[in-house]
Amino acid sequence: MDEREIEVLQKIIDNSHRIVFFGGAGVSTESGIPDFRSADGIYHQSCKYSPEEVVSHSFFLQNPEAFYAFYKEKMMCLNAKPNAAHLKLAELERAGKLSAIVTQNIDGLHQAAGSKTVYELHGSIHRNYCMNCHAFYDAAYVKHSVGIPRCERCGGMIKPDIVLYEEGLDEQVIADAIYAISRADTLLIGGTSLVVYPAAGFIDYFNGDHLVVINKSETGRSVQADLTISAPIGEILGQIVVR
Repeated sequence: MDEREIEVLQKIIDNSHRIVFFGGAGVSTESGIPDFRSADGIYHQSCKYSPEEVVSHSFFLQNPEAFYAFYKEKMMCLNAKPNAAHLKLAELERAGKLSAIVTQNIDGLHQAAGSKTVYELHGSIHRNYCMNCHAFYDAAYVKHSVGIPRCERCGGMIKPDIVLYEEGLDEQVIADAIYAISRADTLLIGGTSLVVYPAAGFIDYFNGDHLVVINKSETGRSVQADLTISAPIGEILGQIVVR
């Protein structure tokens, strides 16, 4: 990363009016939330079950106690705070420069930073529902429950509103995300390896002027980016001036 890259990014943002941000786990690592696929990520940690197995729909139903032990410890980081990337994106939205955020993250940090139009492709830890009566429970209730969280009304098992392996994405969220990307004049891709499908395929709907990739490592698919910056996204966006 050099000053020229920041200057080019600043110029692109200055001349854009419908920016869409497409982000992944790397956006939240600067907030202390581990990602999945990096050397220090969740997928490389030694566990009784593989993370891919634990966060699957079938495992959740067959072994909910083990699921929740993993989920509460590894995926529910309730003390995490928005970092420079989250805050700058919210500032861009308030200034009328950014029209939407499309995120693969489930931590809710974009909303905590003040962003309003956020399409959560994989759901959110902050929404949890009883599988019997559909009563709502917040993240704190699930995090601090003993063992399997149960509904106070009917005793049913609570399921987080996140997309597990073997489950499909919400069709309305998909439609809204694709529509936003298709109308964008600039697409910022940040903190994602672009290996999780179908989400990674959404960028194919972009037909705007500038495609920018900001990621610490190479992405898993080739994209014809106008600008590629290999650095932590919070470090980069924190240098951008919104005007």
